[in-house]
Amino acid sequence: MQGDPEVIEFLNEQLTGELTAINQYFLHAKMQENFGWTKLAKYTRHESFDEMKHAEVLTDRILFLEGLPNYQRLFHVRVGQTVTEMFQADRQVEVEAIDRLKRGIEVMRNKGDITSANIFESILEDEEHHIDYLDTQLELVEKLGEALYIAQVIEQPES
Repeated sequence: MQGDPEVIEFLNEQLTGELTAINQYFLHAKMQENFGWTKLAKYTRHESFDEMKHAEVLTDRILFLEGLPNYQRLFHVRVGQTVTEMFQADRQVEVEAIDRLKRGIEVMRNKGDITSANIFESILEDEEHHIDYLDTQLELVEKLGEALYIAQVIEQPES
């Protein structure tokens, strides 16, 4: 089924965002694991996998619309050095995604591509949950301080 070029471009733009998020979250998870923040690393790794699922759905939709998924492009990967910087960097990815998704939903609905709009709405719901999580973590870091927060996200290795 031939898709609208503007819809396909929005799908590809969101795909670029998801591919960027996969890399950023996965790197943050590996850094967190290396720092010994194993509970946090598990959660962040899971978020990376969620973004991978979004990328898969977007890829399938682009192909269905006879477009070419662009896997060669990434946005800027923001790497935090502290837990606060990581959360802030990840939050920025989500803010940009939410804006892009809302704009895309409007265009897709106006062009009558309800299926693509529904896909974007589903991803939007996930991103809103993730930004809520990040906001909560940033509030906790602010209230507790980084050291006490980090003490809550480590666990001793099993012997």
